[in-house]
Amino acid sequence: MQLARLLFIASVAGFGFYAPAAEPLGIVTGPKTGTYYAFGKDISQVAKKVGVDLEVKSSEGSIDNIKRINSSENAALGIVQSDVLGFLGRSKNPDSVRMASKLRMVFPFYNEEVHVLARKSIKSFADLQDKKVAVGEDGSGNMLTSINLFSMMNITPAETLKIPPAQGVAEVLKGEIDAALFVGGKPVRLFKNLEELSLPENQKYASMLQQVHFLPLDNPKMLE
Repeated sequence: MQLARLLFIASVAGFGFYAPAAEPLGIVTGPKTGTYYAFGKDISQVAKKVGVDLEVKSSEGSIDNIKRINSSENAALGIVQSDVLGFLGRSKNPDSVRMASKLRMVFPFYNEEVHVLARKSIKSFADLQDKKVAVGEDGSGNMLTSINLFSMMNITPAETLKIPPAQGVAEVLKGEIDAALFVGGKPVRLFKNLEELSLPENQKYASMLQQVHFLPLDNPKMLE
């Protein structure tokens, strides 16, 4: 299911007219093993060609990035999911609205999608009621998107595990939890690795793969 655009955002106060300074501008991204961090590195290299010095900083994800841009930390730029930014703007929490009001979009990157890997006994998103589901690490956009979808669909899992996506997928394969949600743009390296488990030399994993599938996410309420 296509969810939202990945956005490059800036602090209104911290990213106006740029002049070379003693210390570089900070850009908060995501985990060092993830796509957001790699994007930050690419942006930094391009910026350097026009005399702008950017320090690429790893983070826990979209929510963490918004908090850090709004803090006293040297982080004027960040990468976030558009649905996370929209969620903050619609929040009834004054602090969340204040944080969102201090940000502006520099430009959009690419579309990201929601993937739900589940045990085959689970046929639909509604079947996640009272199940154990991995939703991503605390502070990540992945986690907020997962919780937002559960709220939208009036689903209450028995347990939401705030663990890294790779760990969540591994636990689904082993049958220790029921499903794992992951938000990311194609190609998703995490699921590309699953394809490799189906190769002849990895036959010992074949029985694990036969027990899982991706859930269809086609409810009209979700697609709003």
